[in-house]
Amino acid sequence: MNKKLIIPKRIVCADSENKILERSIVEITGGIISDIRKHDSGFISSFDGEIIHAEGLTLIPGFVQTHIHLCQTLFRGLADDLELLDWLQKKIFPLESSHDKNSLRASARLGIYELLTSGTTTLMDMGTLRHQEVIFEELKNSGIRAIAGKCMIDENHLYSEFKSSKEYELKYTGELASAFHNTEDGRIKYGFAPRFALSCSTELLKETKEMMHDFPGSIFHTHSSENKNECNEIRKKFGKDNVEYFDSLGVLDQNSVLAHCVHLNENETEILKNREVSVAHCPSSNLKLGSGIADMPGLIEKGIKVSLGADGAPCNNTLSIFSEMKIASLIQKPVHGPTSMDAKTIFRLATIDGANALNIGDKTGSIEVGKKADLVLLNLDSPLLSLSDEQEDIYSNIVYSATRENVIHVIIDGDWIVKDKNSLIFDEDDLFVTGKSELKKLLKKI
Repeated sequence: MNKKLIIPKRIVCADSENKILERSIVEITGGIISDIRKHDSGFISSFDGEIIHAEGLTLIPGFVQTHIHLCQTLFRGLADDLELLDWLQKKIFPLESSHDKNSLRASARLGIYELLTSGTTTLMDMGTLRHQEVIFEELKNSGIRAIAGKCMIDENHLYSEFKSSKEYELKYTGELASAFHNTEDGRIKYGFAPRFALSCSTELLKETKEMMHDFPGSIFHTHSSENKNECNEIRKKFGKDNVEYFDSLGVLDQNSVLAHCVHLNENETEILKNREVSVAHCPSSNLKLGSGIADMPGLIEKGIKVSLGADGAPCNNTLSIFSEMKIASLIQKPVHGPTSMDAKTIFRLATIDGANALNIGDKTGSIEVGKKADLVLLNLDSPLLSLSDEQEDIYSNIVYSATRENVIHVIIDGDWIVKDKNSLIFDEDDLFVTGKSELKKLLKKI
């Protein structure tokens, strides 16, 4: 059986007590954290598995991102300085519509590589309209933990070429869910992903939610209340605001994750609370698209589950959780005061709160015995970071100062994924060359 013993400088647990352990070691057996104990030289010398000497590194849970678009990584830098609906109509929908299997594979691989090497071990991805099986293949091959699904679109007044029929969307989605949900020993799960209210018929939304009953543990994942113009269009079309509309269809519950939720009325926040809906906060995207600043402190205060996601590479333009953590904190302070969204709170949003949002907090998101060994080792001993060794300053270092450059090792399910800053899954030069080639071919189609 695969056994590892990690000897770090410290362990940031992200458990219910927010423990930070010094002079402690973590044992991994068969991909599970089997023991956390005080440093014991006798136990270490007799250990019969791989010993990871990381005495200068900080062990943390792998980061969890709850809203990603892997299909868009190839389009980084190609859709700058636009508001949401123009961004979709003029750039993103035409680009996504031009994907073939090869370009989609290149895009997914680029995105997964970036996520893994910056410490994200779990993601929820909203796929694209066609060839979704390619994304699942890459998720499986990469070792990352993922909830994913094809985006569903049966109406599209912004770009009519990028849609399908309700019947086909449901058929294709059902086939994908049957093929990939709870595969790879549960590492891959299905996330049913209607794109957003303006691109889905009422019937599609309702029938998608019904289909989920056949796939326990799946997630209903869509965009909501991101942009004022979007919200105005929804109000015109349905006579109510976005969350109110979703609620009227019966699609909201503890298995629902809504990305963004920037513009909510008071009734909608009560709906989110009462239905136990999770919100995926994407601060960089919301700023770059000019969508606004979501009231995350207000939602958290009401007891609504909040997590973090980088969204897609064309709207932020990086998938690094370090950018999202820092910005998520900073943008709230001018409004709610400097003590709001402190570093410890943000770190939890990026770890255990993200896992809880996906209903897998019993499996990952914190360092506790019995959980999956989804772990990241950071080098926080750097002249570019705080030189303090006080425990409370560790969260500050991770959230405000660290970057992907501080990620040294990544382990998922007890297996090496990134070692000494090098991906064991992907070749960076190949990703670059293949990505450039596929993008060049794709752009000729538009």
